[in-house]
Order: sequence, then structure tokens, then C-alpha cells
Amino acid sequence: MTQPIISFKNFTFKYDSQAFPTLKNINLDINKGEKILIAGPSGSGKSTIGRCLNGLIPNIDTGDIEGECLVDGKNIQNTNLFDLSFTTSTILQDTDSQFIGLTVGEDIAFALENDCKPQNKIRQTVHRWADELNISHLLKQSPQNLSGGQKQIVALAGVLIDESPILLFDEPLANLDPASGVKTMALIDQIQKELNATVIIIEHRVEEVMRQSLDRIILINDGEIVADKKPNDLLHENRLEDIGVRSPLYLKALEKANINIANIPDLTSVAALPDEPEIGHQLQDWVNHSILEGEKKETTPLLELKGVGHRYNKLQVNPLHDVTATINKGDFVSIVGQNGAGKTTLCRIICGFISNEGRVLFNGDDLASLSIKERSEKIGYVMQDPNQMISQKMIFDEVALGLRLRNYNKEAIKEKVYHALKICGLYPYRNWPISALSFGQKKRVTIAAILVLEPDLLILDEPTAGQDWKTYTEIMSFLNQLNEQGKTIMIITHDMYLMMEYTNRSLAFADGELIADTLPIKLLTEKSLIRKAALKRTSLYDLAKKYQLRDPDAFVRAYINSERNK
Repeated sequence: MTQPIISFKNFTFKYDSQAFPTLKNINLDINKGEKILIAGPSGSGKSTIGRCLNGLIPNIDTGDIEGECLVDGKNIQNTNLFDLSFTTSTILQDTDSQFIGLTVGEDIAFALENDCKPQNKIRQTVHRWADELNISHLLKQSPQNLSGGQKQIVALAGVLIDESPILLFDEPLANLDPASGVKTMALIDQIQKELNATVIIIEHRVEEVMRQSLDRIILINDGEIVADKKPNDLLHENRLEDIGVRSPLYLKALEKANINIANIPDLTSVAALPDEPEIGHQLQDWVNHSILEGEKKETTPLLELKGVGHRYNKLQVNPLHDVTATINKGDFVSIVGQNGAGKTTLCRIICGFISNEGRVLFNGDDLASLSIKERSEKIGYVMQDPNQMISQKMIFDEVALGLRLRNYNKEAIKEKVYHALKICGLYPYRNWPISALSFGQKKRVTIAAILVLEPDLLILDEPTAGQDWKTYTEIMSFLNQLNEQGKTIMIITHDMYLMMEYTNRSLAFADGELIADTLPIKLLTEKSLIRKAALKRTSLYDLAKKYQLRDPDAFVRAYINSERNK
């Protein structure tokens, strides 16, 4: 019998800062060469398991341990962080916290330099992985100046270069554009097979991870393992959404058409579904009886961009340039496109964080003469990295800060803060220190801190990245309510489903250019735009194509409308 490379035996862990255990009686064996997905809602203990595997627990994050955790035969309670680093390579959820080098090239090379590899070997290996991940043009740039998606790819290169026996990925898809996400999962699969590495992936996005084969999916909820099964077996149980993890879209579509998925042998992908005409007939019949709603239209300009652009430095290959667009009052706009295309740069320009070419008008007034504080009265901005926004120690104080600076009285502050915390699923933690929160929970704090101010225009940079399906739905439903009340919202996102379900308009960027300003569904019908903007059609399209439905776009609209009208 194969000896497990990872083994948890009756393992319980409680952080020193917590009153109750985060992990409870975990029993889990993972064999060498397996590829495992660990999924579950935010705060369920997924990342804590990862921190045990790489030695951060108990070497950095101290607490009470019961039971045993063995990693490649080493008991984590008796092994230092240095020794475990040879066994487990990790890409963290918060990529900024693991950058070492002043440039991308230095950062990728760090592990090999630390192991005293020859210089020529280091350069050769760095360039090989940079070419593989399409980041050769970034090697001389500072990691801190990259977009969130680019940072994640650089961190991925730094992990893969070391070729450790265990590769741990904590939310590897959170900040990647759809095309990069597909490529990343394929690359992880390729590396796992070439090195016979054991791969542990911690992710909310089950469908995206399942594009490549998995040995098992382990579901965690409230610190306990609630399922440890092969993907197909787990999908047949239809339990994902019961604990706050989104089911694959194609399965939800089949259920809407009253197709009994229990009778389908293989549910792991659209391609694996049976070629049965009756399934296509049921899907088409469902579309025929669905009401397809039109898109709402608003023609009163709120934000006007005229020839807007910015270049960070002379080395930047494709700077944002000549962006001309009008955002109308009541719009719900998704900003999509490849990593590094200029999406976040555009939002920084709108908020006044960086200088710009061209003009930015708000309600007809030029914003050039306004300070950042004056712009913040009109425009709220939630950044991609919550650590760049947080300035207070306690959750309540962070959310209340803007109100206090605006001289609201204590009762009004308390009422507004509590309401925002409830919307963002943080009310139970209202008296907690921010340091005790996960990365995803910190992001919710920053969203609450901006929502509480009720700006005219709300801009959010990847608000749902790293959020479980339940919290994702709560946040987006709240933003949708704000939009229906007349609030104008812009969201930077890599989530094609979010783009289609919640937004009424999409701006697509590629290589520093605005290449499309159109309806979300139309954006995903043109192959040239999909390729240039690094997008990907959802599995709803794949399902419609497989069963040769008359109008795949109508099928997607029917599904989206059914979700909106629930």
C-alpha cells in the first residue's frame, strides 16, 4: 500500500487569537502524485489546512494542536519552516506578501539563488518559465507595479521553478483573466504529470479547476471535512451549494430544464455529457417557454472619458491610451480583458490616484481641478488588494472611518456601519480585530467601508475574487439593488458569469486599448474579441453548442433572466 505523502490524524487546531478551533478532528490522507481540490466557503478552514502543509502553522501562526499532521513523513510540530520549504512550495492567496526580488526576474530566481544554483542555470531556468507563462516582457519590472493578475502569474513562476514534491496553490485563479485561468490549470496539470508532484489546490471556483482532471474533491465546512470524493461522485450528490460553493453552470442549466442529472453517468464536464437528442429537446423547449427580457437603457451621461491614457514608465510595452467612453447614470458596467491591459489603471485615473492624458468629466464638470478627497465625495473605489486600503485595527473602526471624517453622529454611524456589515456578511465579526480575518474577509471589510458612504459612482476592482458563492451572491445582489435604485456601478472582473448576470454593459480592454463597448452577451459572441481580450465563453455556451440549440445566445439570456428573476 502506498505511504501517504500528507496525513492528518485526528487533527484539531485553534489559533491563539481565537476562542474556538478553526480545524476540528481532521482525518485525511493524500498520496504522492495525487491532484486534490480543497473547496468550501470563506472561513471554513481551507487556507488553515494549507498553512499546516507549508509549515506556517505552527512556526509562524501559533496555536493549540491536537492530533498529528505529517508532511512527507515530517511531523509539523517538530519540523522548522526551512526544512518544510524543501517539501512544499506555495503560491499564497495574497501574492504581495511573498515577493522578495526588486524585479520580476530576481523574484522568480530567488529560490534557485537560495539553493546556490549556478548563475547560468538560474538564468536559463528563469527564462524558460517566463516564456512558458508569457511574462518575459515583465522580467525587468517591479512586482509591486504589476496588475493583480500579473502578480499572480509571477508568483506562480516563483513556485514552479523550485519543482518541490508538493505544490500548494491557494486561490490560484482569483485574479487571472479567463484565458490565463484556463492556461494556468493546464500548466499545473502538465507540471504535475511531468514531475509526478502532489498538487493541492484551494479554490472556490470548482468548475474552472475541473477543466483538468482531479483525483478527489475535499469539501470543508466549519472546520470539518464534510466530503472526500471523486469529482463525479460529488457532483451527483449535488451538495456544493448547500455549503456555499457554486455548482457548475451547465449542471444548473440542466436542472432548470428539468433534466434528471442523477441519470447521467458522467457530470464532470460538458464534453462528458451523453449525446442524447432528448436532452437537447428538453433544453430547447425550456428556452422556448422562457421570457427573454430586454436590456435597460439610460442615456444621461455621468462619467465621460475623452482620450484618457497613462504610461507608468518608459519600459511599459502597451500603456493605456486614447480611451473614449461615456458611462451613463444607472449603468452597471463590467470592465473586462487580459491581465495588464489597463483596467485598474483606468479606474485609478478616474479616482485621481495617478496623472492622465485626456479629460475626465463628471456630470459635465472636469475632474482635473478636484483633489482626491473631493473626488471621493462623488466616486467610491474598492481596490483589488484590501491591505492597501485598511488603516484601522478593528473592523467597526475601519468601516466607520469615512463617516467619522464626515462628522456623522455616533448613532447614525452605528446604524450605517451595522447595515453595511450585515450586507457583506461581517456582522458577527463587528468587534474583531482585522488581523484575525482571512484575505477574503478583509476584502469584504473594504467593500463595506465604501458602501457605507453611498457615493454616486461606485467602482470595484474584483470584488468577488476569493469570495465563496454565498458571499458572492450576497454582495452582488446588494450591488444590484443599489443599481436598481439608480446607483451607477463599474466592476473590474474576470468572472464571465458575473458580467452576464449582473451588468448591462461591458468595456473590454486589450494591450492598453478599449476594443469593445457593448452588451455583455454580445461581447462573448465574437471570436476575435474573445481572443484579444483573453475572455472565455461560459459552459452555458458549450452546453448549447453540444446539443445544437437553435440560438445559443437566447439560451444564455434565458438562463441569466431566470437567475435574475428568482
